[in-house]
Amino acid sequence: MLIIVGFLIVIVSVIGGYLGSHGKMAALWQPFELVIIGGAALGAFLTSNPMKVVKGTLAATLSVFKGAKYKSADYLDVLTLIHEMLNKARRDGFMSLEEHIENPTNSALFAKYPKVLADHHLLDFLTECLRLMVGSNIEPHELEPLLELELEKHHHEAMAPAHALQKVSDGLPGFGIVAAVLGIIVTMGSIGGDIAAVGAHVAAALVGTFLGILLAYGFVSPLAAAIEAQVEQDSRMYESVKTALLACLRGYNPAVALEFARKTLPSDVRPPFAEFEAHLKANK
Repeated sequence: MLIIVGFLIVIVSVIGGYLGSHGKMAALWQPFELVIIGGAALGAFLTSNPMKVVKGTLAATLSVFKGAKYKSADYLDVLTLIHEMLNKARRDGFMSLEEHIENPTNSALFAKYPKVLADHHLLDFLTECLRLMVGSNIEPHELEPLLELELEKHHHEAMAPAHALQKVSDGLPGFGIVAAVLGIIVTMGSIGGDIAAVGAHVAAALVGTFLGILLAYGFVSPLAAAIEAQVEQDSRMYESVKTALLACLRGYNPAVALEFARKTLPSDVRPPFAEFEAHLKANK
C-alpha cells in the first residue's frame, strides 16, 4: 500500500508543480519518447539477465505490492513445527525424524503446517538442516558455517531481482538522453521552418530527458529498494530456523532454543512470549 501511495505522491508532486508553473499537459504527451526509453531499457534488461532472473524480477515486482511474505502467524507455525520436531528428537532420538525429513509431504508433523509445505525454499532449508543433524555427529561450530553458506546463497538469489532493477534504473537517465538527442536530430531537420514547430520539437526532445530521470529515480529505483527491503525482512525466517537448530545442537532444550529464535525476529512480526507459549501448548 505504501508503494502505491509513494508513487501517487511522486506523480502528483511532479505534475502538480508543472501545472502550477503554467505548463501544458499536452506538451508532456510524447509516446514515441516512451517507446525509445522503455524499449531500450527492456532490451538492456533482457540482454543482461538470465531467464531465471527475468522471471524472478516479475514475481518479486508483483509480490512487493502484497507486502512481506511472512506474517506473525507464519513465524508461529514454523517455530511450533521446529518445537515439535526437536521434542520428538529429544524423546526418541534424532533418527526418529528421518522419515519426516526425507518425505515431508507424507509426514504427519509437516501435514499440520500446509504453508510450510507449500514454501519449497523454506522446506528445503529446514529439511537440509535437520538432515545434517540426523545423519552425522556434527558439532555446532561445524554446522554453523554450512548454514551461513546456505543462507548466503539464498540471499544472493533473492536479491537478484532488486539488483537487476537497480541496473535498469541506472541506465534510464542515459536512455532519456538518447531520446533527447534523437529529438534534437528531428529538430535540426525543421530549422528554417515555423518557429512554433521548432519549439515543439525542442520541447519533445527535453521530455525524453525528463522521462528518463523521473522513471529512474521516481519509480524503478524505489521499487528495487522496496524489493531489497522485503528480501531482508523475509530472510529473518531463515535466520530464526538457523538460530533454533544451532541452539538445540548446543544443548539447550527445545523451548529455550525456540526463544532464542523468537528473539531474532523483527519487532513488528515477533509473536509476544505469552502468545508464543500458548501456541506451543495448543499444538502439543
